[in-house]
Amino acid sequence: MRLNNTPLSADIKVESVQVHSEYLERPVTIDIYLPHQTIHLDQVSILLINDGQDLLKMSFANTLSQLITEDRIEPLVCIGIHCGPQRKMEYGTAFSADFEGRGAHAGLYTKFIFDELLPFIRKKYSAPSFKDKSFAGFSLGALSAMDIVWNHASEFRKVGLFSPSLWWRRKAYDDGYDDEQDRLMHLQVRNGTFHPWLQFFIECGTLDETADRNKNGIIDSIDDALDLIIALKAKGYTHQHIEYLQIEDGKHDIATWEKAMPQFLKWGWGK
Repeated sequence: MRLNNTPLSADIKVESVQVHSEYLERPVTIDIYLPHQTIHLDQVSILLINDGQDLLKMSFANTLSQLITEDRIEPLVCIGIHCGPQRKMEYGTAFSADFEGRGAHAGLYTKFIFDELLPFIRKKYSAPSFKDKSFAGFSLGALSAMDIVWNHASEFRKVGLFSPSLWWRRKAYDDGYDDEQDRLMHLQVRNGTFHPWLQFFIECGTLDETADRNKNGIIDSIDDALDLIIALKAKGYTHQHIEYLQIEDGKHDIATWEKAMPQFLKWGWGK
């Protein structure tokens, strides 16, 4: 069902549609950010973005339009995927729920992406394929994006993580928790393989949170991000594959992610 089709600038139009998901048993709202000069989608990159409703609360369309207009990035089609009422169940790591059972539907969400969303986009725009695909997200949506990209590396080129929920763990802190064994995304990376084409953008703010479980003077979100980078480098990834952005006084909020967005877009698709 088509909701609206609104030109936001001279170079970007946004079309909001709903895709019914049999896997998630609900309609999923998506916003399609389409550059006007795009003729064939198989000639441009596509970026999926979890928590796409947050894009509407920041100047995402204008940022994207400006960067394309100024010829600072390649034309890029972005798909903002709105979360649903079961966000904490649909986002997460597909191979395991967390210690409280959250993320139990992450596998179904992955199936939605590959079996329902991407076929819908291909059919809608008569695009049998795309130049390449990337995935990004905010907070728990970032963890979901990382999980999907890591486990389907042949399908993607880049992943963007904004304040990622890398603390996602299989044990409670008071139940014998261990950093090396219980953070679910780190565990997958350590048990995974090296895919030289993958690239990672990771953003954290120094005020992302206040928790410091190991009392080392570094907040957990930054510790978890830096530990993920260590795990990636142990697999063979280098600074050429990984971009880490730490924003002084940045918070776990839309305003901080909005500030980081231009750097992410220029990192991923800059000319």
